Amino acid sequence: MFQIFRDRSEAGTRLAARLEKFRYQDLVVAALPRGGVPVAYEVAKYLRAPLDVVGVRKVGAPGRPELGVGAVGEDGIVFLDEVMTAQLGLTRDALSPAVERETDEIERRMQSYRGDNPKVPLEGQTVILVDDGVATGGTMRAAIQVVRKQGASRTVVAVPVAGPESLQRLSPETDEIVCVEVSPMIWAVGLAYQQFEQVPDETVRALLDSARSGRRETPTSATEHEVLVQVEGATLNGDLTLPERANGLVLFAHGSGSGRKSRRNRQVARFFQEAGYATLLFDLLSKEEATRDDFTAEYRFDIDLLGKRMTGALDWTNEQENLAQLPKACFGASTGAAAALVTAAERPAEVHAVISRGGRPDLAERWLPRVRVPCLFLVGENDQSVLAIHAEVVDRVSGHTRLVIVHGAGHLFEEPGALDEVGRRATSFLRQHLHAPEIELR
Repeated sequence: MFQIFRDRSEAGTRLAARLEKFRYQDLVVAALPRGGVPVAYEVAKYLRAPLDVVGVRKVGAPGRPELGVGAVGEDGIVFLDEVMTAQLGLTRDALSPAVERETDEIERRMQSYRGDNPKVPLEGQTVILVDDGVATGGTMRAAIQVVRKQGASRTVVAVPVAGPESLQRLSPETDEIVCVEVSPMIWAVGLAYQQFEQVPDETVRALLDSARSGRRETPTSATEHEVLVQVEGATLNGDLTLPERANGLVLFAHGSGSGRKSRRNRQVARFFQEAGYATLLFDLLSKEEATRDDFTAEYRFDIDLLGKRMTGALDWTNEQENLAQLPKACFGASTGAAAALVTAAERPAEVHAVISRGGRPDLAERWLPRVRVPCLFLVGENDQSVLAIHAEVVDRVSGHTRLVIVHGAGHLFEEPGALDEVGRRATSFLRQHLHAPEIELR
């Protein structure tokens, strides 16, 4: 059995990435103590969800405490593995002392872990149950029963590693299972880890306290300012939103016939802002040019002009004291995506990522071989003409590219949930590719 994870923290980070679709949803992350807490901490931090523990304990066979034959949980939940107890000739009465002992231990530990903090309410919530792995599945089955009894409307089992038979047994008990690695060789979870020391109670308390503190600090408050962006003699109107602490800056280029007040771009921008990124939504045309373009449409497909405007806006941010040091990404819709690709080609050291929503990369075709930064292309499933364009030109980008087809969406992403899917996917992409230490903005 090869070791898959360095430690529980790394396992939690990798597991969190598999749970991306749950970001910004109302949910609770519930850890199975103690080993599940460091894993769940990373998951809760990534999903920006409250973290709590669920009181469950393995019941070991008499004389062989390491051999789990069942589990007990808060609220009087008792689960015994009928197959295993039958094989060992164990009765419920024979296991009563172990059940009572573990039940008392649960009560002690829950008081120790939570202290004076109230239990996180689960009524009506989606609950993501996290452990460091599943061997037999008995403890997790007890945990599912516990959170169901406490009012969870939906349960998701999330673990870094598990055996296929264990997951098969768990499947009827829960609404969904997310697992990073499924291995038939998992008879002991620790085999999947390089470091698998016992997690002390002090670590559990510290992680829970840190999670509570982090939730109180979010979401980060932000302020929006109207700005004037000077680009080669043109004055462009912009809206700059700054969180108190910023991890980066995203410049938005709108599509043809649109502007900085685009409802769709602003909806996506809110995802970035909530994740701690500053955003600049600005008009690619001056007021006079926009008025003329409304009648003639002569500027909206002028990619040379739009690319220069996008690059000029990037240069403007580098001249601002509170923005200059932030890593930057470009986001473009429709023709704005072409402008973003032009800027990535022209400023390879200053643009760290490009995100395109329903974009027209073909309009920037001669710049594509010079684009070496990571690019995310989001296209609606029903936007057949744009899908065909991407199939032909995306592989001409020199850097890492990812094409994501948004299920059920058309070109404008007006379908319910489509723009939220764009926001979640784009934010996840930024977290992977736009890195910087936190910089306080004043």
